[in-house]
Order: sequence, then structure tokens, then C-alpha cells
Amino acid sequence: MSMIKLEKINMSYEGTRVITDLSLSIDQGEYLYIVGENGSGKTTLLKGLLRLKKLDSGEIIFGDGLKRSEIGYLPQKTEIQKDFPASVREVVRSGRISRKRFGLFYSSSDKKAAKNAMEKLEIKNLSKKCYHDLSGGQQQRVLLARAVCASQKLLILDEPVSGLDVSAAREMYDIIDMLNREGMTVIMITHDIERVIKSKGHVLHLGKSHALFFGTCNEYKSMAADGGLWEKSI
Repeated sequence: MSMIKLEKINMSYEGTRVITDLSLSIDQGEYLYIVGENGSGKTTLLKGLLRLKKLDSGEIIFGDGLKRSEIGYLPQKTEIQKDFPASVREVVRSGRISRKRFGLFYSSSDKKAAKNAMEKLEIKNLSKKCYHDLSGGQQQRVLLARAVCASQKLLILDEPVSGLDVSAAREMYDIIDMLNREGMTVIMITHDIERVIKSKGHVLHLGKSHALFFGTCNEYKSMAADGGLWEKSI
């Protein structure tokens, strides 16, 4: 069974239909890029997957025993995020909050998950540092570690390298690739078309109100070159 199945979903943003009759399946271990011009519904779709925004109609079905609380989410970077008044360890541990029904304290399993996530992303040495004192690349690693702490199954990433320099962006991509190779399903919004066409996995290209393409990265490379889809992704 697919990890996620979309069945004829329709979604709107501020009263305007941005997703129309979209159906697709995402398998466990998949790497799905979502591309498209601004206003094409990319972030709206992610919020639908996260149950943060209602569908107009259709259905999103989670398989593989996946629960909403087991999805790791890295939203678009904001100015507010830069000033979190907390330590790196506290930010990473906060990825477990959605799993907690009772109590205010983190369990031993929560603390272990945070420790493992920091080790995996090589930021354990930063655990006691204040988040807002870190560089932009380090802050993104911390937020990605927070998402990993929340889930061992699925990561949903909204432009995870936005605002990073070339070196920091490459490091982020390498980490995400590593997580995917280890079995993590990745769904990522990106404007980096050069990255997409050199990658393996699948691409969903959204246009205004409807999907323009869904298929493999290799298929997208050929069709985009012929049909001019790349320009519509910028």
C-alpha cells in the first residue's frame, strides 16, 4: 500500500482554486520534488498533507500506519524563526511535542530521539548553544533535526535551502539525500530545477489550478526541455 494516496483532491487559497482534481500515490522511501511558479498551490498542498488546511473535496489517505504526529515538517524559513530564544537541544526536542498527549516533560524516548537526530545531522556539539546565535546554515540543520526528531518515516520540506549560500545549500541537500537513502520518504518544495533534473525520484509540477506534470525526474528533464516547463517553475 502507498504511504500517501491523493484521490481527486481540490484545494483553494483565499477563495481561488489552486489544486484541481489531483490524484497520485507516494510510496515509502520515495523522493518527491514539488515545483511550479509562485501561486501554483505548492505550500497549500503541503498544508493539506499536514492536515493544517482543509480540502475543498477529495481525500488524502495515509497508509503504512502513518500518523499525522509522525510527520516531520520543515516550513519555509521566516524572520521569526531566527530569534527563537531557546537552546539547540530544546528546539530539536520540540519536534516531539505533537506526540505528547499528557504531561509537560519530555520522556527518555523523546530525549533519545533528539540526541540521535542531533548526532545524525552532526550538530550535537551545538546542543547547548542558543539557536539565534547560530549561522543560517546551522539554524536550518537544527530545524531539519527537529523534523527528523518528529519522524522516522516522512519529511515534508518547504524550500529547505532558501536563503542559504551555495556551500550550506549543498550540505543540506547531502543530508536530505542521506536520510532518503536510509529509508526516509521525502516530499520537498523547491525552485532549484537544476537540482531536480539531475536527481532520481519523482516530480510534481503544479501550474495555476492544475498539475502540469507528474513522473520521474528523467521524464521531467525530457518533457520540460521540449515543452518549456522549466521557465514556469521560476
